[in-house]
Amino acid sequence: MMEPIAGFDHYAAKPAAVWHQVPFSRVGIGADISPWGIGVKSAIVLNHYFDGRLQGSFFNLDTGRFEVEGYNVDAKFNFGSAAAALDWYPWGSVWRISPGIVFLNNNEISASSTVVGGTEVDLGDHTYYSATANAATGATPLTATGLLGLHSKKPALSITGGFGKFIPHSDRHWSFPSEFGVAFTGAPTVDVNVSGWACLDKQQKQCSSLGDPKNSITVEFNKDLQTRLTHLRQNLNKVTIYPIISTSVVYSFNIR
Repeated sequence: MMEPIAGFDHYAAKPAAVWHQVPFSRVGIGADISPWGIGVKSAIVLNHYFDGRLQGSFFNLDTGRFEVEGYNVDAKFNFGSAAAALDWYPWGSVWRISPGIVFLNNNEISASSTVVGGTEVDLGDHTYYSATANAATGATPLTATGLLGLHSKKPALSITGGFGKFIPHSDRHWSFPSEFGVAFTGAPTVDVNVSGWACLDKQQKQCSSLGDPKNSITVEFNKDLQTRLTHLRQNLNKVTIYPIISTSVVYSFNIR
């Protein structure tokens, strides 16, 4: 007769054996790559049908300076999140349904840009020009900073499905589960701030510092900028979920 393996109750079944794991007897540790960044995760057996899971993801990237059509841009991706999920395997199958919660979400993309002097800036009904640096008048090119936040709801609920168990309900150690679903993070937020000098003409005879709130050019520029931002936010309001797509590699082992 086969000797029992630590952490398992082994019952004879026909035509094959079924492994019923003791609760909290086995854990798995793994990693993945997803739209959230590079992920690390851990899972623990709760019973034959349920496992519990914790995971965190991170990703940081500074693109460095690059120029696109007169815009000298530096973008930064700063992602960091943590979540928990309950993995349910209906009828003990390898298919999985996982409700969860993203309790930490700091995912955001920021960018700063200097607009080369003489470059057009299209703000809908009006076209402006970034001023060329001029020590005599104090004119400086337009500079802008922007922030796109991907975390308007904190915490956020999630629901995913997938194939493969994070912890094999057998004596195997390695597994490669897949996952797909969404997190209800809410619509992205966007903020843009612009400074420097804006001109109404390419010859730069009608220019103003955006730091002068009473100047008519400044008033019109800020009005047009807010109109464009309002339109952008209305479009972003239609996107209230964030994708979850990954394939993981997980190593499992007994802890009792």
